[in-house]
Amino acid sequence: MLTKESLQTRERDQMVDITKSIDKYIQQSRVKDGMAIVYCPHTTAGITINENADPDVKHDMLMRWDEVYPWLHNQYRHMEGNSASHLKASTVGSSQTIIIKDGRLLLGTWQGVYFCEFDGPRHRTYYVKVIEG
Repeated sequence: MLTKESLQTRERDQMVDITKSIDKYIQQSRVKDGMAIVYCPHTTAGITINENADPDVKHDMLMRWDEVYPWLHNQYRHMEGNSASHLKASTVGSSQTIIIKDGRLLLGTWQGVYFCEFDGPRHRTYYVKVIEG
């Protein structure tokens, strides 16, 4: 079972919690035990799992990625000027695989699944593949 989801980001760098959207799809699939693969088909965005209780964590992560990969438009060779966003996306990765147990994502108490935007604002998509077993 595969679904394509859409979202609109509002900032250049942004972490959007997509956990509820994934859970909803799992509920619709009726899969009780298996895996959910969440995949981002964009070269300047990614998928990660991290804390979803304290919004300061998202702020701190985005701030640090900007420090590690600053927007140096006149120093990168890529003509679009968004090489920092490509570096961030490669660091985060394009997918996550999450165990499904009892019809729910098997996440830690404070964990959530995030779509990470690094070149927004943009209209984006991601895929969720649910595998029973």
